[in-house]
Amino acid sequence: MAVAPHSLAAESAVAVLRDGGNAVEAMVAAAATIAVVYPHMNGIGGDGFWLISRPGEEPVAIQACGFAAEKANIDFYRQAGYAQVPVRGPLAANTVAGTIGGWERALEWAREYEANAPLPLTRLLKDAIHYARHGVPVNAGLHQQIAVRLPQLGQYPGFCGLFAPEGQALGPDELLLQPALANTLERLATHGLGDFYHGETARLIASELEAAGSLLRFSDLDAYRAARVKPLALETERGTVYNLPPPSQGLVSLLITGMIEQQRNKGAIADEADFVHHCVEATKLAFSLRDSHITDPAHMTLDPQSLLTADSIAQLSAQIVPDRAQAWGKGRGPADTIWMGVIDASGTAVSFIQSIYHEFGSAVVLADSGIIWQNRGSSFSLDPNATNPLQPGRLPFHTLNPGLARLSNGDALVYGSMGGDGQPQTLAAIFDRILHQNMTPQAAVAAPRWLLGRTWGESNDTLKIESRLRAETTETLKQYGHDVEIYPPYDDLMGHAGAILRHRNGMLEGGSDPRSDGGVARW
Repeated sequence: MAVAPHSLAAESAVAVLRDGGNAVEAMVAAAATIAVVYPHMNGIGGDGFWLISRPGEEPVAIQACGFAAEKANIDFYRQAGYAQVPVRGPLAANTVAGTIGGWERALEWAREYEANAPLPLTRLLKDAIHYARHGVPVNAGLHQQIAVRLPQLGQYPGFCGLFAPEGQALGPDELLLQPALANTLERLATHGLGDFYHGETARLIASELEAAGSLLRFSDLDAYRAARVKPLALETERGTVYNLPPPSQGLVSLLITGMIEQQRNKGAIADEADFVHHCVEATKLAFSLRDSHITDPAHMTLDPQSLLTADSIAQLSAQIVPDRAQAWGKGRGPADTIWMGVIDASGTAVSFIQSIYHEFGSAVVLADSGIIWQNRGSSFSLDPNATNPLQPGRLPFHTLNPGLARLSNGDALVYGSMGGDGQPQTLAAIFDRILHQNMTPQAAVAAPRWLLGRTWGESNDTLKIESRLRAETTETLKQYGHDVEIYPPYDDLMGHAGAILRHRNGMLEGGSDPRSDGGVARW
């Protein structure tokens, strides 16, 4: 089974499973396809994170995020007159794109553990190449984002050539053609994924980035390799929940989940209003720790795993006031992302997330390679004393955090969402709804959601609530002091989530977000 926020990506994954591929190979196929068909949300010019669980083995995480260019430093931006790293344009394209390196590391892992002969890259990238070469219909969401962003982003290299070739945003049901990206994917399929960093593809990318005004060079690409790391783990009565260590905010998801588990055990959550209130208050506490500590792990003095003990979480959750909203700081801001899940017949499960940060990333489109480059480096601070200061070779803070749980009854769950500050909140809600509220994955993903803080397209830090929440719940939250804003049903703002639950007998249940263009594909 596979789930993705665009149905073509889920179908690509299942087609690989039909051809005898494993979950990792299926996910690479899905990742390539969605990079083509959902270009405003993700792409091969961005970063990615993997969680992989194989029965009988410890889960493994792959950190495929790129570091800041050697030429990227605080003095350069200060001398150029910037008070902060630009959010768009060539100087926002200042970190290496790690996602292709993550595909490569994940396939290396699969070759270590899987008995079947690996499928060739030409097979895994086949669908993506086809969609790039022959086109995909522009969906309503992509059209809307192009139209809204064109006045702002049309000035940047390559953007209009791809998304507004006639001077106007591509319309719904027009074809998005990406022949240059098809050529790049074909080259990677033929020469190997490492060509993105060390070969002909890398030299083409480097020359295009330099010509556009980016600080990235071939030497930065050539020095990159995705890392296999140990995931963070939260022990609960229901089983072990995993997420990514820093620079990901995976710790936040686990802290919220841990606090809600403890509050449920104390009997503090009796109804929907209690559930939302406790989730929101737990989010504030987790965000405070995040903003004080999470950065490139090479520059951290705090062990994030130490914050996931029962005692540590109890100290945090004790600060939640049952009937009063506490004050808090500001959110990190928007992020555009896709999450996808795959579980194969052997029980190997993959939770994967891929992103270019803001919608359309830096908005720099490399015309010859067809790549949209991320703007993840705009999250760096130009204050040398900040938690996340810009330094050459430093990893930026990441909102990306795919979820995975191995439950004590033998079940396994992969789940995740897009949405910046909203990601960890949605992950905690989905986990609780499936494990404690006895919802199916589809019901848990589709249920009314909320978001404290900012996500893509938003700049305020209110508590945003879908109108489908019960009126009594909304009124109670207002009485508790929450600054509530009501949003339409199934609003994109709440992110595109998904989940797959594998029961111990091998049965699979999936959930795809009705807010997205996605679906669950199975065989």
